[in-house]
Amino acid sequence: MKIIETGIRDLIVIEANVFGDERGYFYESFNEKVWKEKVGKLPNFVQDNESMSNKGVLRGLHFQQPPFSQGKLVRVVQGSVLDVAVDLRKDSETYGQHFKIKLSGENKKQLFVPEGFAHGFLTLENNTIFSYKCTNFYNKESEGGLLWNDDDLGIDWGINKPVLSEKDKFYKSFSTFVTPFV
Repeated sequence: MKIIETGIRDLIVIEANVFGDERGYFYESFNEKVWKEKVGKLPNFVQDNESMSNKGVLRGLHFQQPPFSQGKLVRVVQGSVLDVAVDLRKDSETYGQHFKIKLSGENKKQLFVPEGFAHGFLTLENNTIFSYKCTNFYNKESEGGLLWNDDDLGIDWGINKPVLSEKDKFYKSFSTFVTPFV
């Protein structure tokens, strides 16, 4: 397992060792011992989620407010996404900055998004399966989000009219957002 720093504190890319032959492939998507050795403190994952989306679906930018904030270890099982994380930690030197990466079933990269980030992804292929581990349970009353195409965030999604849920169409702009994350 290779750990790649993103330039935003605590947000890391994980590249697994993939072993393939004529039968297919094998890789460990998570190993507690290796995580402790290479990353340090082990997140306490309590929930696994999976979604399937077709090309052009944008989910995000979502977060859970404290005390229900979540860290996420995200990956794509099948297909591909443009994955984005925005730093919402008030005291962070990268507050308001984002990181984006292509995750796919082919490249097997993962992104660890710690608590205090908004997260979203755009599906780049039909039948994309997105999987993630969470460090806290989902709580509907703590749900929050930012507008996906907010000029203040300056995220180039590479699409003008994605397929959005109703709530994703009306989230706050970053300029009016008051972060609950310290």
